[in-house]
Amino acid sequence: MTSPKASGGDPRLALSAGVLCYLIWGFVPLAFQAIGRHGVSPWEILAQRIVWSVPAAAVFVLLAGQARQVAEVLRRPRVLAWLALSSLLISINWVVFISAVTDGRLLETSLGYYINPLVNMAAGALIFRERIDRIGYVAIGLALVGVVFQAAALGHLPWVSLILAFSFAGYGVVRKQVAADAQTGLLVECLILSLPSLAFIGWLHMQAQGHFTQDLSTTAWLIASGPITAVPLVLFSWAARRIPLSAMGFLQFLAPTISFAIGLSQGEAFTTARAISFGFIWCGAAVFLYGAWRRSRAVMRAQALVDAPPT
Repeated sequence: MTSPKASGGDPRLALSAGVLCYLIWGFVPLAFQAIGRHGVSPWEILAQRIVWSVPAAAVFVLLAGQARQVAEVLRRPRVLAWLALSSLLISINWVVFISAVTDGRLLETSLGYYINPLVNMAAGALIFRERIDRIGYVAIGLALVGVVFQAAALGHLPWVSLILAFSFAGYGVVRKQVAADAQTGLLVECLILSLPSLAFIGWLHMQAQGHFTQDLSTTAWLIASGPITAVPLVLFSWAARRIPLSAMGFLQFLAPTISFAIGLSQGEAFTTARAISFGFIWCGAAVFLYGAWRRSRAVMRAQALVDAPPT
């Protein structure tokens, strides 16, 4: 990760872009709930989201001057195979998320994205042989205890939370194998998923079960699901190249915190067992952030020694 100075641009603007990205991700459940209230099923929302993400992602690809990169990716079967796998993982993540939020289970989605960074840490150790220090093991252990208490509160494993956390972690692992920028990858993924999505939408309308032409409000919401998907990803990609990873690490907990607050405001059950569960998860997140802060301080000290003028 390059420093803001090296990357160019105002670091405050980059930080604002990062905050805006996670604010959108935090409030996006309200958009899917609004679409759901029009009678649109999670699978139809998913299909429409994918289809309308194509033109939105294409606009950002053109603005970034990455059209040639898209053409190169489309000519490389190995890269397409990796993107097909990442497409499957992100579609699983999206449909589970949409199903949960339209069913009034935002606390479970919040839990999933709180534990996702810790799952990423574990995946990095298992797959990429990245080292986990004692602070990391403490954070993961606290998260595991939180999952156990969540299972006790629900009467079963928190499948929604676990699927969201592991599918998104898997998506990140797969995308590490792809030599393509975020905008290019998103466009190709949506192109891959758009054919079955269009077929599904067409089948729904043949059965008189489609909602796209139901009324102007429904149509507008479904079209908006494309930019709602593409815009925060572009903001994230732009900000992540210009501010330290430690800062992005702090920001990533903003979205599940907003979702948590929305879930509580909508009257979702928050039992004692659930409160204990989130307490352990929050402690794990705090330990994770402390570890990230320590590592960033160590990197800054090392860089200062390298940059120091000879005496």
